[in-house]
Amino acid sequence: MTKTRFNTYDVVCSVTELQRLIGMRVNQIYDIDNKTYLIRLARNEEKVVLLLESGLRFHTTSFEWPKNVAPSGFTMKMRKHLKNKRLESLQQLGVDRIVDFQFGSGEAAYHIILELYDRGNILLTDCDLRILNILRPHVEGEELRFAVREKYPKDRAKKDNGPPSMEQIKEAIQKAHPGDTLRTALNPILEYGASVIDHVLHKQGLFGCRIGGELPDDPALPKKVKKKQKNIAKEFAKVFNMDTDLAPLMSAINEAENMLREAQKQPSSGYIIQKKEVKPTKEGEKEEYYFTNLEYQPCLYNQYQGEPFKAFDSFTIAVDEFYSSLESQKIDLKAFAQEREALKKLSNVKTDHAKRIEELTKTQLEDRKKAELITRNQDLVDKALLAVQSALAAQMSWTDIQDLVKVAQANKDPVASCIRQLKLEINHISLYLTDPYASLDEENSEDEDESEREDDEAKLEPMVVDIDLALSAFANARRYYDQRRFAARKEQKTIESSSKALKNAERKTIQTLKDVRTQTTISKVRKVYWFEKFYWFVSSENYLVIGGRDQQQNELIVKRYMRPTDIYVHAEIQGASSVIIKNPAGGEIPPKTLLEAGTMAISYSVAWDAKVVTSAYWVHSDQVSKTAPTGEYLTTGSFMIRGRKNFLPPCHLVLGLSFLFKLEDSSVERHRGERRVRTFDDESIISKDDVRSEISEQPEQEIHLDDGESDRDDEQDQQEHDEDQGLPQFPDTHIKVEHDTGKVSVRPHPILRRLTSEPDAESVIFLGDDKPYIIQPSAPRKKQISKSKQKAKDLKEKEQKAKEAHSAQVKEDQQKQGQLKRGQKAKMRKIKEKYKDQDDDDRKLIMEILKSAGNRKQDEETKEEANARKDGQGGEKGSDRKRTPRLKPGEFEEFGDDTPAAADLDMLDALTGQPVEEDELLFAVPVVAPYQSLHNFKYKVKLTPGTGKRGKASKMALQIFLKDKQCTPREKDLLKAIKDEVLARNIPGKVKLSAPQMQKVRK
Repeated sequence: MTKTRFNTYDVVCSVTELQRLIGMRVNQIYDIDNKTYLIRLARNEEKVVLLLESGLRFHTTSFEWPKNVAPSGFTMKMRKHLKNKRLESLQQLGVDRIVDFQFGSGEAAYHIILELYDRGNILLTDCDLRILNILRPHVEGEELRFAVREKYPKDRAKKDNGPPSMEQIKEAIQKAHPGDTLRTALNPILEYGASVIDHVLHKQGLFGCRIGGELPDDPALPKKVKKKQKNIAKEFAKVFNMDTDLAPLMSAINEAENMLREAQKQPSSGYIIQKKEVKPTKEGEKEEYYFTNLEYQPCLYNQYQGEPFKAFDSFTIAVDEFYSSLESQKIDLKAFAQEREALKKLSNVKTDHAKRIEELTKTQLEDRKKAELITRNQDLVDKALLAVQSALAAQMSWTDIQDLVKVAQANKDPVASCIRQLKLEINHISLYLTDPYASLDEENSEDEDESEREDDEAKLEPMVVDIDLALSAFANARRYYDQRRFAARKEQKTIESSSKALKNAERKTIQTLKDVRTQTTISKVRKVYWFEKFYWFVSSENYLVIGGRDQQQNELIVKRYMRPTDIYVHAEIQGASSVIIKNPAGGEIPPKTLLEAGTMAISYSVAWDAKVVTSAYWVHSDQVSKTAPTGEYLTTGSFMIRGRKNFLPPCHLVLGLSFLFKLEDSSVERHRGERRVRTFDDESIISKDDVRSEISEQPEQEIHLDDGESDRDDEQDQQEHDEDQGLPQFPDTHIKVEHDTGKVSVRPHPILRRLTSEPDAESVIFLGDDKPYIIQPSAPRKKQISKSKQKAKDLKEKEQKAKEAHSAQVKEDQQKQGQLKRGQKAKMRKIKEKYKDQDDDDRKLIMEILKSAGNRKQDEETKEEANARKDGQGGEKGSDRKRTPRLKPGEFEEFGDDTPAAADLDMLDALTGQPVEEDELLFAVPVVAPYQSLHNFKYKVKLTPGTGKRGKASKMALQIFLKDKQCTPREKDLLKAIKDEVLARNIPGKVKLSAPQMQKVRK
């Protein structure tokens, strides 16, 4: 039986070895499950992870354990009190299985008390052992309570009183039940653990001793106890003798005490005891063996001599290796069970065919003998048939006929004597026939060798033969010969078919064994990525997009996984998933990725089941807040969006199911750049040679025209700078954008040629949202064509023309934007009156206090553009205007600790949807993504809202992929290794599956 928890000797050895951790500080605390916790300790460059599992074990670990998605309340409490504390002491309480970890000193000290007996417990206490948090609150007796704010009873642990006296040992043996083993009798008074007791008893020759006396015949004892005592009595024949065996027993106990004292002084080495088992193999193959781990021990005990084992430098390393390999060992054992089942099926098929052929051969032999006997006794058979047929013809009853036969048999009639049974209900009679020529056959057999006789010429033994009353003796013989020929033909067909069936069964068995081994290998290699617990996909431009499955995950991805450079996407509908585009590089997110993320946000919402097409929006991470307006409350998974929402076009509810294949490192370069940001088509771009104009930004309407080039001259930078300041460029042009077709037309204006206008600085008021309110237009200045041109001539001469140009421009803008609403003019007039004494410095200071930057000064922006040009980054529009979002004080800092937040680009590059034959593939990961992002994938099916179940749809999709002619054997193995629940978990609700050639797959 596999060992699962520490005994007292294991605790002593582990405490002694872990003394090296004293002086290290707590860096972080995690939880694997509700009973297992990881404490990460650090000292200078040295880092160690301490694992605590309630009731079972504690040791250092070097393996990567899967951490919980969100830390539990118990973990958060330990983080609060223990973070950055130094481990001051680590000790065992008495000789009990209780370990005390002290962090910090004096009044700032905190204790973690780990209990390793019964159901176990973990307690967090202060310096006075007052319980601050407890994993399993309970009550022992009437007075002892284990709960928060109660004091932990440290004195309840068993004291170390040394080895028991001889009188105590005698008393314990006398109290033991007859039939119990010596170890069972001593275990209550010894604190060393069962393994140590067996070890020392084995050394003294007392291993396997049992307590003497007759077994109690107590009817109250359970049947299991009685059966166990009988088994012990049979297995352990040696009976403990108090006179002769007491001295060796005392020596064994003293040796166990010495082992315990030695373990308290110096660290112990570690051993894993293994069991050698035979691997399931086909007949004729060489036997192979595998080893399973049974126990971990700090000493190589005598009772395990001859057993295979693995040795380690320290006990904690052995324990870590044992528990970390348990999962892979379970996978191996499951694979071996499947292999045994497959080989058993093959063996059953072979046995069944052999049995069937044997029965057919036996039937042929019996039919031949029956026919031969009828032929040799033809006269007797005809007479018996005639007698019974005559009686039936005379209309005698069946009972009278039977009485008649019995009377004839009593008179020793030869015909009646051969009748054994009348089966008149089926029109048969049974005759006992012998070979009348048996004596002649014996004489001939003396002349012939027995080995030369054929099987058909075997000696005819007397036997009972069924005779049909409707047939003559010759016809009955012919019937048996026909049955023999039919059985012979059936045997031949069975042999022919059995050879095919056996080959087919062998082929299936070999394939099953191969699949089991392949899937076992894949299961061991398979790495579960951190983002697979969410809805996720990789966009066509290599951005990782994640979304929450429920309210808790919506809360989690925003609080823990969203970073300042990420983009938040949400559907314009309640009951939708919060979607985040991971952007570790920090650049602008391409529109295609934004649209794909919007499709995901809509698909994972109530719009999917309702089959409603709606739109989504995106905002920057600093616009997402958990702070509710005054008097309101935000539920779990709900957030406040501050500022302007950037709406995306309405998206179709079309998703796709596909697979990403993990590449081996040597194959990654072959697929690097598959998912990259692609430029727009040249036909949809207005060339700067044809059109030298840009649109001034408006507060409510934005049009971005990006020519995608990387280099611009100083004049274009100046134009871009002016655009950022809200100044209209090239007022001698009208630009008309048709939003339905995307067509852009440019034409000159006869009045506003080479004129520009600028709102007066005093008439522009900013309210903290980057949107200027223009109160009253003033006379514009003439735009400088370039820096080298001369200044404008007399402004007074052009003042009237500029006023006309500006009024025409404002009128045109008002026509585009619509007339101001009622009360808006009065509101603007009030705003101007309120802020008329405020200069730029005051406004900037107030905006900084309000955490809003407002519009930057012209000289600041010019410096930024100059720096961007120096770095070679000034070509892209907006690249020199990156947002620098700030986190509000205290917001989202609850989970801001050491999480896999940044999407590793190298990790994404190792996943491909377009595998080739030369690639070395490790495993496959199913992905549900917007269908447009799966354009280049090798395997994909379309998912739309429908009525089909997602489990059935995923299985159908998998069958489509497996029957694809381009699917390689390795890819088939990887696809088969994926579990059904993993394949269907990201499909939203009821679906309709669409794929080419799907009808053929259904057939």
